[in-house]
Amino acid sequence: QVQLVESGGGLVQAGDSLRLSCTISGTVETYAMGWFRQAPGKDREFVAAISWSGSITHYADSVKGRFTISRDNTKNTVYLQMNSLKPADTAVYYCAGGDMGVGSVGSRVFEYDYWGQGTQVTVSS
Repeated sequence: QVQLVESGGGLVQAGDSLRLSCTISGTVETYAMGWFRQAPGKDREFVAAISWSGSITHYADSVKGRFTISRDNTKNTVYLQMNSLKPADTAVYYCAGGDMGVGSVGSRVFEYDYWGQGTQVTVSS
């Protein structure tokens, strides 16, 4: 059974940085991993994704240049480094895993099979 557990969220000021971690239990080392977020009253939206090897990454335009996704398969962990945070980044952040084949990443919710419980990120102005 696969479980994803996010950590690292918190309350920060605009311009600060945070690093989210997603610890994976179960056999998902060949899965693409993604980060999504959901603000109150809004749909869950794509943030970033990384292929199983880590060689391919994809970002939402709203975070490109500020966020970096990475993974360490030896530690079964995926990271989201978030810099220059803005109040608009406030949301619950979810880690997700999906079997998309080698060299592929996805940006849509339905492409992912497993989800964490989410971690809250709040950015004050």
